[in-house]
Amino acid sequence: MDRPGAVAQLRTALGAFAGQYLASEGTWAVALSGGPDSLALTAVAARLRPTTALIVDHGLQAGSAQVADAARRQAVELGCVDARVIPVTVGAAGGPEAAARAARYAALTDARDGQPVLLGHTLDDQAETVLLGLGRGSGARSMAGMRPYDPPWCRPLLGVRRARTGQACVELGLTAWLDPHNNDRRFTRVRLRTEVLPLLEDVLGGGVAEALARTATSLRENTELIDVLAEQALPGPAGDAPLEVGALVVLPGPVRRAVIRSWLLTGGGRDLSDLQIRAVDRLVTAWRGQGGVAVASDLAGHRLFVVRGEGLLQLRAEPV
Repeated sequence: MDRPGAVAQLRTALGAFAGQYLASEGTWAVALSGGPDSLALTAVAARLRPTTALIVDHGLQAGSAQVADAARRQAVELGCVDARVIPVTVGAAGGPEAAARAARYAALTDARDGQPVLLGHTLDDQAETVLLGLGRGSGARSMAGMRPYDPPWCRPLLGVRRARTGQACVELGLTAWLDPHNNDRRFTRVRLRTEVLPLLEDVLGGGVAEALARTATSLRENTELIDVLAEQALPGPAGDAPLEVGALVVLPGPVRRAVIRSWLLTGGGRDLSDLQIRAVDRLVTAWRGQGGVAVASDLAGHRLFVVRGEGLLQLRAEPV
């Protein structure tokens, strides 16, 4: 049997995703960069439901406004009911990749008007995310990769290889924008994509990207189960209320650390690492009178510390 065309494969993937996660009727938005992944997704989405294209102009390259406007015009030609260019200012926090991502998601959040947002992440993007998590030692949660459905974010193409989106554009006669940053070796993801993954595919005999994506699914299922067990074992306190050490110490380690993570996030923590969570965990399991553990800075610009005293874990904030 002949392999189905790329457009048909994308249409099937999007239809299956919508049937599983989204209401049978309604509108959606798609984050369109003009690249082959998001352009192919926009073309397929616009044929299934009324679609709004949201084009974020990061302003990081010469001619970015022209690229964004070209994507807008393509979206209109593809049948989108609306297509908007959203200029953003990219900061510097966390490095260029993280800063651009933060600005993009903030802009999409503001512009989506209550609609779910389709993102063009593919199986290859998922494999790269797993490798990043593995290399950084960030724990199972980081290696679990991206969720297919993390409201309002929708990733219907996580089972589709990147090459197929390019083939879909060819089938549709679309000219996709090829971002020069995708070949810039200053970016970690580019080196993973162009150097590390091809080497792994060669050494291990192929199928590595698919195997990494399966690993992400397995780890994500495990972490989601642990989160449910953590909520059942010790419902999260409101705000920065303290945690009782006695209630924590009897929990299985993975469940206890999930409770700690949820508590830290509720109290304003962000960008939490596995190392930080385990350091807080040792205040419960290996208490020797040690001082507090610095975990993160909250959105208000405070440095957060976890301290133990009188049988409680407490979260304290100090100005940076």
